[in-house]
Amino acid sequence: MCGRYAASRDQAELVELLDIEQDATAEPARTLLVNPQQPPAGSPDWNMAPTKRAPVVMTRSPRPSGIGAEGSGALPLPVRQLRLVTWGLVPSWATDTRMGVRMINARAESVLEKPGFARAAASRRCLVPADGWYEWQVSPTAKDAKGKPRKQPFYMHRADHDVVALAGLYEFWRDKGVEDTSDPQAWLTTFAIITTAAEPGLDRIHDRQPLVLERQDWGRWLDPGTTDPETVGDLLAFGAPGRFDAYPVSSAVSATRNNGEQLVLPLPREELHGVVDPVTGEVVGE
Repeated sequence: MCGRYAASRDQAELVELLDIEQDATAEPARTLLVNPQQPPAGSPDWNMAPTKRAPVVMTRSPRPSGIGAEGSGALPLPVRQLRLVTWGLVPSWATDTRMGVRMINARAESVLEKPGFARAAASRRCLVPADGWYEWQVSPTAKDAKGKPRKQPFYMHRADHDVVALAGLYEFWRDKGVEDTSDPQAWLTTFAIITTAAEPGLDRIHDRQPLVLERQDWGRWLDPGTTDPETVGDLLAFGAPGRFDAYPVSSAVSATRNNGEQLVLPLPREELHGVVDPVTGEVVGE
């Protein structure tokens, strides 16, 4: 699964890298967090976690009264937007928002059939820009203080250092307790990241990885008019092994309160204990 990633690029850089036509990150939006987000939403974040608001790319028609609000009359043509959206998908039919805590990922193999994801997969697809993501490798030899297999965090990023475009889905949830549909608190916008089987090498770290799309497929993935299940299925089946580098990092990333670029620094080999090298399969530090 993908439960943590790094997203350190600022809004201006994302607008350029992702061909954004409308930067809507400054618009007010509802959040699930009780306390203020740290770092603030839209700031560089090397430890992005579920329930945080994160930069997300979607193609939609601009709505003067809010992204999820009901409108009247003809809508403008869809444009590629950058928005801050809550990680953890809450379906429109959910009775409350707690469901989003459990729905942070969607499996590519079943997303078109699952009730919680199918409607979004058909026409509400997004890209989640990242520097890279984290996974925890279960050691085949080392134990932790409780006698359980030790878990070593790894950081995965593109070998060419380009932006990592994670395939995602987004949804709108309407709070019927707020009568005014133009009130930002009337709508909660959420997203989930799609995962797929891990490619050779990365599968020595974890059996799943995020679905990462290439630039030539961004337009089709984001196009709300792309609803044909076969076309969407082809995009969901995309894979191109060899795009990513992976290396062990500090266990500090395991605590969401920790942040900063030090989290993505490679861990010295002498600090590794029972870690499987994703390239060679060698167990390091037995």
